[in-house]
Amino acid sequence: MTTATRLNFRVRPDTEHRLRAAAAATDQSLTDFVISAAEARANEVLASHTLVPADYFDQLIAALDAPVIPNEALRTLARRPRRVKQA
Repeated sequence: MTTATRLNFRVRPDTEHRLRAAAAATDQSLTDFVISAAEARANEVLASHTLVPADYFDQLIAALDAPVIPNEALRTLARRPRRVKQA
């Protein structure tokens, strides 16, 4: 079970009124509405600051996990003497 933490903040009365109206319009509690809106915005901000998009990263990991299919070019390279000696 994850323990929830508490966030406390103040808003202007007009902001509170809009938030309550929007929460009611979506049939959510004020808390659920504010949390879902904040999470959505946080995801947008973090996604725009991510250096590698998630779908590209998933494709990269899948390619690295895929079995190697030897071909003639790889066999030729494997037969070359190494330029760096392994310890």
